[in-house]
Amino acid sequence: MSSHPLIPGDTASVRASRLAAQWTRVAVTWLPFADAASAELPLSRLLRLALFQVSVGMATVLLNGTLNRVMIVELHTPAWLVSLMIALPLLFAPLRALIGHKSDTHRSVLGWRRVPYIWFGTLMQWGGLAIMPFSLLLMSQQSTFYAGLAGGMAAFLLTGAGLHVTQTAGLALATDLAQADKRPRAVALLYVMLLVGMMVSAFVIGGLLVDFTPTRLIQVIQGAAVVTLVLNVCALWKQESRNRAVTAPDRLTPSFSKVWSEFLAEPHTLRLLVAIGLGAAAFAMQDALLEPYGAEVLGLSVGSTTMLTGSWAFGAIAGFALSTKVLEAGMHPLRLAGFGLVAGVCAFLMVLLAPTLAVPSLLAIGAAVIGFGVGLFSVGTLLTAMSMAEQRDSGVALGAWGAVQATAAGGALALGGIIRDTVAALNNRADGYAAVYGLEIAMLFAAMIVLGPLAGKRIGHPVNGVGGRMTLPEFPT
Repeated sequence: MSSHPLIPGDTASVRASRLAAQWTRVAVTWLPFADAASAELPLSRLLRLALFQVSVGMATVLLNGTLNRVMIVELHTPAWLVSLMIALPLLFAPLRALIGHKSDTHRSVLGWRRVPYIWFGTLMQWGGLAIMPFSLLLMSQQSTFYAGLAGGMAAFLLTGAGLHVTQTAGLALATDLAQADKRPRAVALLYVMLLVGMMVSAFVIGGLLVDFTPTRLIQVIQGAAVVTLVLNVCALWKQESRNRAVTAPDRLTPSFSKVWSEFLAEPHTLRLLVAIGLGAAAFAMQDALLEPYGAEVLGLSVGSTTMLTGSWAFGAIAGFALSTKVLEAGMHPLRLAGFGLVAGVCAFLMVLLAPTLAVPSLLAIGAAVIGFGVGLFSVGTLLTAMSMAEQRDSGVALGAWGAVQATAAGGALALGGIIRDTVAALNNRADGYAAVYGLEIAMLFAAMIVLGPLAGKRIGHPVNGVGGRMTLPEFPT
């Protein structure tokens, strides 16, 4: 008799345990980064660290979206000149691998490796955004145009350099803080935060600029400078512990040139890098032209064209999510990258048909599909680079992936503006844009040809089970 009261209690305890287990599975399924945290790196601290990616996404939207449209359409600056200005930040892109290597081997009596790089990168971002509005004001007057142009170039260069330094060192800090088994999940969270930051920033900035005035633009840019400083300081605060032994000035460090030369000697490396460069250039050539294209050919407002960048970011997130599903099924990463190139061809065809069919919404859909293709292509090629990096126990491969992508994108940005202006001068503005999109389609086909022989081949070794199984939180950036 005395045991009967315990039976309901035992049953309730079992049910509670089962319910807790079910909710845990739901949390991991629908919040795939919930298990990225650990006792040493709680989720709140990890999310705070990820704020620097939000500032990077915001700066990217301003540089590649809003400002290029304003300079081309409202300030009547030649597109080739605007494209060169936007490409200036990418002068630092080839140095990303070197920046990461330097932060790995940083020598300091203070005991910090990553903090100095993140801090000075933040100051460069803030400084570039702070002086940018005044440069635009000078560019709006013919008598002070060249002074404004010089200031604008300095602002773009500072902002872009700070962006690359902050992001490279920030990602390295995240890998330092996360446990080895949690590291891919933690870094994957930072990647998604970058895309979310781009998407949210695009919609917020676009909403603020619906009723466009030069004064409102200045307020938005200056506000972005302040938000950048606040976000990055919050992200950095008390994240890295001081360790003088790790940064001792007299310790031996590996040579970057030696590691780099050994990496290039690996089989398939050159072909892979060429394919990455072609694909990145093909997707990026229109980055400085998509919003002006919507404005000049379809007559869209500043707010509407800025939101195209948000559509692009949404498509990229969708491509990222789909990639995890197909990779779980065993698809080869480079085959996935090939499907991304095919999606890009379809997207650019939509963009070309939008004015012909007089359907502005088709341009927004095309922008989303461009982002979707970029997501698939980036996942496939970066996963391959990661397998090469783990095979060599070196981050040089990942740095090379970022450097090649960014450098190719910068060259394509500048070339796209030149082609647009040249063809437009001979025919009309619509033909100038069409020539750029047609060339991008051709480059995507060229990337398919280069990438094709590698699809299905084993390069490096499977990462976290891919080419077997891989889930969303296991994908690194």
